[in-house]
Amino acid sequence: MSIESVKSHFKKWDREGDVMEFETSSATVNEAAETIGVTPARIAKTLSFKGEGEHAILVVAAGDAKVDNKKFRQMFGFKARMLSAEDVLEQTGHAIGGVCPFGLANDLDVFLDVSMKRFESLFPACGSANSAIELKLAELFEYSGAKDWVDVCKAWEEEQNEEAAVGKAVDGY
Repeated sequence: MSIESVKSHFKKWDREGDVMEFETSSATVNEAAETIGVTPARIAKTLSFKGEGEHAILVVAAGDAKVDNKKFRQMFGFKARMLSAEDVLEQTGHAIGGVCPFGLANDLDVFLDVSMKRFESLFPACGSANSAIELKLAELFEYSGAKDWVDVCKAWEEEQNEEAAVGKAVDGY
């Protein structure tokens, strides 16, 4: 039912028809990249963390980025602790493999990591382990209700220019 909540969410912008459903899995970054035919870096992965109090926070990052614990703590003031699979489902309404910042079960704070800014568009999941939508950065920010851009990831920086060039060449951008 989670993909339905995402499609309902996108009705506000008349984009529910742009949600792609696949015959194959898009549950992991690599599976999504292979299914869609793009570089893994262009998959927008949604990471869920224990926030302060009862609610989680979501950080959406490029598929090749890894959370930098020091940057995360400096930004949010607490240690980066991922939610359990059960808590992810309870907080977001989406099971692992389909977690996205759309059609959420709770009003969660969403942040977008700067690791995605090197791409014109990215592919976040849409609530199921076999779905995605292509969104431009401004659309991802608007549709997710993001609070802000943050810099809490690493690993992508060393390959930033190379990955962007490869992504544009492979994906035709």
